Amino acid sequence: MNRTDFIKLTKIRLAESKILISRKKYSGAYYLCGYVIEYALKAYFAKQIKKSEFPDREAVNKMYQHSPADLMKASGLQKKFEDQLKVDKIFAVYWNTVKDWSEKARYEIHSDKEAKDLYKAIIDPSHGVLLWIEKYL
Repeated sequence: MNRTDFIKLTKIRLAESKILISRKKYSGAYYLCGYVIEYALKAYFAKQIKKSEFPDREAVNKMYQHSPADLMKASGLQKKFEDQLKVDKIFAVYWNTVKDWSEKARYEIHSDKEAKDLYKAIIDPSHGVLLWIEKYL
């Protein structure tokens, strides 16, 4: 996988989430929404690795996880992220929704509100978490 692959997967999972919400398949939509953020953060991390550089093993290993909060810390965006939380209270609320996602959602049932709230937290045109990450891709 490379940065381009992660960017493509981000867009695919976002489109799939939108379709699932429109078809009232909320648990599936919720599950895929989390991968939207995971793939975007992994795309940013991949951007930091130079072609001729041998990446730090510990840093790479930290990217082999699913937790949005842990991925944010490991991605290299943490300082910018903390600054954004301070200046944008709506973004901070959205992040609180995003950070609670887990890959274990595949074993859970999620409501329409949960799926729609997570989707909105990702795509809001002014304060969305995905749109903020995309500024750095």
